[in-house]
Amino acid sequence: MAYPTVQLHINGEWRAARSGQTIPVLNPATEEVIGTVAHAGRDDLDEALAAAEQGFAVWKKVSAFERSKLMRKAADLLRSRADDIARLMTLEQGKPVGEAKVETLAGADIIDWFAEEARRAYGRVIPARAEGIYQLVMKEPVGPVAAFTPWNFPINQVVRKLSAAVATGCSIIVKAPEETPASPAELLRCFVDAGLPKGVAQLVFGVPAEISEYLIPHPTIRKVTFTGSTPVGKQLAALAGQHMKRVTMELGGHAPAIVFDDADLDLAARTLAAAKFRNAGQVCVSPTRMLVQEKLYAPFVEKFVAAAKALKIGNGLEEGTQMGPLIHDRRIPWVDGLMADARQKGAEVHTGGERIGNKGYFYAPTVLTGVGRDARMMNEEPFAPVAMIASFKDLDEAVEEANRLPYGLASYAFTRSAKTANAIAARVESGMMTINHLGLALPEVPFGGIKDSGYGSEGGIEAIEAYLNTKFVSQAGL
Repeated sequence: MAYPTVQLHINGEWRAARSGQTIPVLNPATEEVIGTVAHAGRDDLDEALAAAEQGFAVWKKVSAFERSKLMRKAADLLRSRADDIARLMTLEQGKPVGEAKVETLAGADIIDWFAEEARRAYGRVIPARAEGIYQLVMKEPVGPVAAFTPWNFPINQVVRKLSAAVATGCSIIVKAPEETPASPAELLRCFVDAGLPKGVAQLVFGVPAEISEYLIPHPTIRKVTFTGSTPVGKQLAALAGQHMKRVTMELGGHAPAIVFDDADLDLAARTLAAAKFRNAGQVCVSPTRMLVQEKLYAPFVEKFVAAAKALKIGNGLEEGTQMGPLIHDRRIPWVDGLMADARQKGAEVHTGGERIGNKGYFYAPTVLTGVGRDARMMNEEPFAPVAMIASFKDLDEAVEEANRLPYGLASYAFTRSAKTANAIAARVESGMMTINHLGLALPEVPFGGIKDSGYGSEGGIEAIEAYLNTKFVSQAGL
């Protein structure tokens, strides 16, 4: 599949922006322009809002049973197109094509999950205090949704929001990323080809700040869902709060990974290295601060560094590539700045620490030790293939460092002790913890953070609730 000219989708129509304006799309592995995406203006947003309002009026009346059937068809279409969509994703985002295909197929599983949950948005009957009184709790779709998604997982981030909205009877306007527009467009095409009525789902691209500042306060929009950085999330949440809009925020992280003396050393090093360098470290739940108990510290560093050095870096379309480039040229000076600061504050670089070549935005897998707590990368989310390893003496010290930052998205731990596992799960402040394996982000489990990492969930039964209003009806017989 050749890289397409990516269009807007508004009121059932794939079209260019009314202004004709476009944005270039680059391949981060080659720095070449591979296509364009339509740049939505105010006129396009007004049409999208009107369509979402009309689409909601239609879709909310469709039974959960029928919504579920359509979604299952969309999931099957996504699976059948996974190879072509994965290639588009790799061209625009850079990740290895195998990872892109896994993401696409996982997206189909997410659609299936929400399709089934659509049929289980149960209300309840509350026993009354008097005869002849019926007390009913009903679930109703919240209304048109504005969704804002990032470039690091072009399908995964859109599909959770789109599926939750469609499943519950809401309409939605998705502001997808300009860097990676083709794969989310193909995701939406699967829903359209499955028979989604016009107006239920719109897809727009443009300047993020301009679109969010217009959509969020608009009276048509009843819910806002955002995945992205903490600073931007705080701004959007504040704007939504001014207009009493329901909000789900999945924001940044700086995940601690705690390895105790009794852990399986090989398992811990292998698992954490794979998680750290997946998608070139551009993952909100990426383990970033490796905290290793003193006895295992030296051998863990050795094994982790070896794993980093063994990675094959290159174009995601090339066979055997295990890590692709960063998303755009702005990321290189960002990571270089973090590295310069870390070196100044005493960090030892065991491998990496610099750009690879001068064509494509490749950055070497990097492992640091001795990074001071006052270093920027110990306090700011790196969002890059950079891992910091530090030692700790006991549980209390590990917990103190794990909880030191305002982030609270994901956390990791490795131990053979059930007592230690229970203690660390109870004491670490994060929305998610996975112990002795990688168990995050399945469709059926909650996905979200606490503290500055946001609120609400984009997985599990909790994700559906954010798209439903609860209505109480008390009725007396005549």
